[in-house]
Amino acid sequence: MSDSDHPSNGINPTYTARSKGVKNIAYYLDGLQQKNRYILSECITLLESAVPEKRNLALQILEQLPKPSSTSIRVGITGSPGVGKSTLIESLGMYVIGQGKKPAILVIDPSSQINMGSILGDKTRMQTLANQQEAYIRPTPSGKILGGTSEYTREVISLCEAAGYDMIIVETVGVGQSEIEVDHITDINLLLLQPGAGDDIQGIKRGVVENADIFIINKADGPQEKLAQKTKISYQAAIGLFHHSVPQWKTPVILSSAINNQGIDMIYKAIIDYFTILQETGILEKNRIEQELRWFETQSVAMIKKIIFENIHIREMFYSLVQDIQKQKTSTSIALNKLALLLHSKLDDK
Repeated sequence: MSDSDHPSNGINPTYTARSKGVKNIAYYLDGLQQKNRYILSECITLLESAVPEKRNLALQILEQLPKPSSTSIRVGITGSPGVGKSTLIESLGMYVIGQGKKPAILVIDPSSQINMGSILGDKTRMQTLANQQEAYIRPTPSGKILGGTSEYTREVISLCEAAGYDMIIVETVGVGQSEIEVDHITDINLLLLQPGAGDDIQGIKRGVVENADIFIINKADGPQEKLAQKTKISYQAAIGLFHHSVPQWKTPVILSSAINNQGIDMIYKAIIDYFTILQETGILEKNRIEQELRWFETQSVAMIKKIIFENIHIREMFYSLVQDIQKQKTSTSIALNKLALLLHSKLDDK
């Protein structure tokens, strides 16, 4: 077969997806209540489905979930590729199980911008944790969503909590400064750094650094141990320039070696200490309400856009204006004004 015979979207032309039928809502709700992780996976698949019937059923399930527990801990973990996120999460997950908790790991994998596909390979890098009955690992493609999370991460967290998982760990895509969306769906954010990252601190101290509650210098072992110590000192000095949003909290910088299980106990203690402060000060409830309102606003804008573009007149004018701009027949300002006039004419009450 020649190169020209291959489809441009990169999908195997011989692959055929088989669609599973849906069951009644009681099946899914009972399964979540019984903490059945296989039914949890089915619920998430419904949520991520492009089939309206399945998506609507997922929304019905979400509507009937119990109120989220204020004792479940939502942790976001971010860091550049190669910093060791998967290895550290596996070590942390095993430690969490040893402390009597049930961790759910939501791994956001980068999607292809050609076909939106994703390898979803992180689960294979957490073999030990994946084999634990108390743990649940769910890889999810990021799709078109920027900020390191996926479109449905927030709802998936709710499903995991309903299934009895009391520490939800969200591993972001890991692409640098855009990794701030996770701050809007979790309670605590961990930033993983490489030994030597302190050399670039002036260039990266905004964005993800400002949103981090706990800094972790990973791979602090062997010949990199001294370099990790220097990096820790650099970050401790930089943290002094920032004011954490929780006055009672002093952001720690922790050295760890995930491969050797070193520093994992300190990371867990820092998570629990910070979460306790959030609970006792009422900040946890306040933050979660603000996150819910922000999510409502974001989803409302997306929904309104979808509904507006369902109107054929608006859709046709929009694409006509796009062509006019491309052909330099009009300016963006004039095009926007024309579109605004049409929108007002459609929305104004007569």
